[in-house]
Amino acid sequence: MPSGILSYGLYIPRRRLQRASIYDTNKWFAPGLAGMAKGEKAIGNWDEDSVTMAVEAGRYCMDGIDRSSIASVSLASTTLPFVDRSNAGIVKEALNLSDNVSSHDRTGSLRAATSLLMQSLQGDDLELCLAADRRKAKVASVEEMNYGDAAAGFLTGSGNVIAKYLGGRSKTIDFVDHYRETGADFDYAWEARFVRDEGYQKILGSTIVDALRELAISGEEIDHAVIAVPVKAVPQKLAKVAGIAPDAVADISMATIGDTGVTHPLLMLAMTLQHAKPGEKVLLASFGQGADVLVFETTEQLQAVNERQASYLRSGLADSNYARYLFHRGMLEIDKGMRAELDEKQPGTSLSRDRKTVLGLIGGRCSQTGVVQFPKTDLAVNTESRISGTLEDYPLADRVAKVLSFTADRLAYSPDPPGYYGMIDFEGGGRMTAEFADIEEGEVEVGTQMRMVFRIKSFDELRGFRKYFWKAIPIRRGDC
Repeated sequence: MPSGILSYGLYIPRRRLQRASIYDTNKWFAPGLAGMAKGEKAIGNWDEDSVTMAVEAGRYCMDGIDRSSIASVSLASTTLPFVDRSNAGIVKEALNLSDNVSSHDRTGSLRAATSLLMQSLQGDDLELCLAADRRKAKVASVEEMNYGDAAAGFLTGSGNVIAKYLGGRSKTIDFVDHYRETGADFDYAWEARFVRDEGYQKILGSTIVDALRELAISGEEIDHAVIAVPVKAVPQKLAKVAGIAPDAVADISMATIGDTGVTHPLLMLAMTLQHAKPGEKVLLASFGQGADVLVFETTEQLQAVNERQASYLRSGLADSNYARYLFHRGMLEIDKGMRAELDEKQPGTSLSRDRKTVLGLIGGRCSQTGVVQFPKTDLAVNTESRISGTLEDYPLADRVAKVLSFTADRLAYSPDPPGYYGMIDFEGGGRMTAEFADIEEGEVEVGTQMRMVFRIKSFDELRGFRKYFWKAIPIRRGDC
């Protein structure tokens, strides 16, 4: 059976920072940014990072897929939260995958995701390939205007693929167009014309030409050219050299999402597949200390996956609060008040013992009474037998809940006040007190349907550890 892409998932944060708000604050110092003060870029909330965004993309990607069949999960990112902890391992726990899967972190280059995808396509096993980035940029810089946040996921293997892998080519050249040393917050970029002429045109352009020649595919046969260079007009120039029609070049999505780093090639590929038709050839090209080029051919299976993924796409929310953006990026120090002075220590013993509860949101269901409870305990509630060991694992993360009661709290500290939380009741049983996320005033009331999302709960700044848990967000009708 052919190897290729079986499914995809795409996650773009709801808030879209208006570039005009960045310019309006910084134009006294950087008036040259005026030409870039158009459109918006996707920004993650304070409780989102590369791990949490990857979890969302993975959930969408695996909708309808038997998770026990997944052989490995890999996460590509240049902004991994942990240097010495398996970030993909955290994702594995949140996605409730088997302990027998392998996990891998990929980093060090903006083409880490395409290199990961190319490697996964060499075998028949089901591999979950995820990419996510949440990069920081200096205030009043070109990068601040451009950088956006997002995650994408692809499930690869053999079977009823939606896009058959035809082959590809990879080059590795230590071309330093930009870099970020270990421990640094910001990228250092070289002059744009040098990068365009010596990097994009010579390295990426030649790799595209070589790949098509080796596969005996002419440029005219390419229906969609996903050339992940977030610079205006450059993808079209590279396509022309390879004989690819200009109207086949995919939109780089800079006006609405921004440059999402490692994620960008997979994000563009997912968005291209959403409107592709069966039997079309799709070229994917990415750049970063070399180049990767992959070619696919879509199949009849694509339409069903596209229809499923369409239900997950959410409309963006325009955001002009530039100060909040800086605070959430750790670039604006404000007086948090005494109520923020809490010890957020996470004992490793309890996290290890309760990892399924904390990271996977696994509750319990009594095999005798059918009662669902969270957290799972040795003894089931609402039973007279008081026999231990009757509770079976019962995943709650993908179950819809409704609000029974809630509070908007401005007394307790929250990085995004007011802090919303309340009691929620899951369909099929089980209830818990949960924090709410991504809430705007008036968006929640008693009876509102909610879905669970994996987020950062708090930061242990004393020990450099971030704690993850599940929060609830409204299911918004009319989102597209």
